Parts: sequence; structure tokens; C-alpha cells
Amino acid sequence: MTIRIVVADDEFMVRTALRAILSAEPDLEVVGEAATGAEAVSVVRELTPDVVLMDVRMPETDGIRATEQILATLAEPPRIVVVTTFENDSYVYDALRAGAAGFLLKRSDADTLAQTVRLVARSDTLLFPAAVRTLAAEHARAYPAPPPWVARLTGRESEVLRLMAGGLTNAEIAERMAVGPATVKSHVAAVLAKTGTRDRTQAVIAAYEAGLMNSRFS
Repeated sequence: MTIRIVVADDEFMVRTALRAILSAEPDLEVVGEAATGAEAVSVVRELTPDVVLMDVRMPETDGIRATEQILATLAEPPRIVVVTTFENDSYVYDALRAGAAGFLLKRSDADTLAQTVRLVARSDTLLFPAAVRTLAAEHARAYPAPPPWVARLTGRESEVLRLMAGGLTNAEIAERMAVGPATVKSHVAAVLAKTGTRDRTQAVIAAYEAGLMNSRFS
């Protein structure tokens, strides 16, 4: 299956470089580009790609607002990957919090870029778990009291959420908990539903903000 991609960045040379790298891969296709956040929203709505590479800081509408608008208005939105110069950046965290599935550094090599797009499009793996954990630990907006969904999680679901936040895949969680993959998949679905999150990245952020990773409310 070909993965269809939209590249959104206000720098023409960055867009050109990303297109050239991705187009060299037989299973990746850049179907559109955008130079502003507002244009990104419009192009994504028109072309319905699988993955969007989204710059954070763009004119008119920044990547954070563009991410929010895309996810809020499409029934089956694409996976959005923030492309950034600095990984430890509050803007990146805000984009992840808004619904981006992960982030990628602009200095990444061609292989990392291609593999990141494939991973975010097809896998149940948290994208760059160590970096996401670091961002969440440093920028998480801690609740003064546990959010209501914490009490609704079963013991198994809380364990699954912690393991997800640790970067484990469904298969690794199944092995750790000595259960079948289907059971883990069911637990993950329940965790996402109860936390009101879209995917693993948002679930990890929710776990840190609720204090589950430091036992603040345990």
C-alpha cells in the first residue's frame, strides 16, 4: 500500500527536500504541499492523505492550530507528525497535546524520515518513546487533582497505560503481562476511550499530566 503524504512548511527548500527524499521511496508518495497552516488545513481536507508532515511555526495559522483544525473537522483524519528544529520545545509539546502523533527533527537523515512515516502510518508503536517521555515529563500541565477518568480505569488498564507510556508495543505488553495480543488490544482501546485520547501519544501525555507516571495520585 502506498502511503500518501502532505508536506506543510513555510520554507520552500525544506518542502522540496522532503518531497525529494520521500518520493525516492517506492511505497511513499507526496500528494500535496502547503506553505502556511491555513493552506495545510485546506490541502489536507481536499486530498485526505495518510500522513502530514507539519512544521510548527508557520504564518497565518501555526502548526498547532492547523493540527487541531484537521483533527476536529475530518471524520478519518491523517496521522500528523510535527517536523521541528528543536525537540525539547514547548511548541512541539503543544502540537502533541493538540493531537500530533509524534515529531521528527529537521536534521534527521533520509532513512529516519522514511521509516518515521511508515511507522506512524502503520504501527501501534509510540513514535520515539524516550523523546516523548522527556517532553511530557518537562512540559506536562499537572492537574491539581486526579482527572475523573483515572478512577474509571481498571487495574489492568492502568498497567497497560503505564506500559504504553514506557514505549512498549502491544506485543511487548502482551508478553510482559502474560496475556494474548487481542486482550492487550482490547485494553488499549478501553484506555483510549476512557482517557478521551486519540492515540498512544495523547494517552502518554494524559498519563503524565494525571500524575500516573510518578504515582502522584496513587
